Amino acid sequence: MKNPFGNMNNILKQAQAMQEQMAKIQEQAASKTASGTAGGGIVTVTANGAMQVVSVTIDPEVVKGGDVDMLQDLVVAATNEALRKAKELMEGEMKTLTGGMKIPGLF
Repeated sequence: MKNPFGNMNNILKQAQAMQEQMAKIQEQAASKTASGTAGGGIVTVTANGAMQVVSVTIDPEVVKGGDVDMLQDLVVAATNEALRKAKELMEGEMKTLTGGMKIPGLF
């Protein structure tokens, strides 16, 4: 009589191996960065693959103008672009693991 749980054990081992690979990819991607700019480069925001903003650079000339509302809008726009690019970066990394399949919850 065959073990009815034999296939289940293999599935669990494969799932664990995939989870370990995913953790490695996420760790590697966290060290990669993507930048977004706004206002023709007046504001640059850099985010990593872990979706964390790691730096914000603002041209000092824009601060002299005193237009705080515009500066805030530029920071938001640059941040959104950087995070979008970081997400694309992670999706690209995950494709190597999933073979291009879209798996809900994996970015």
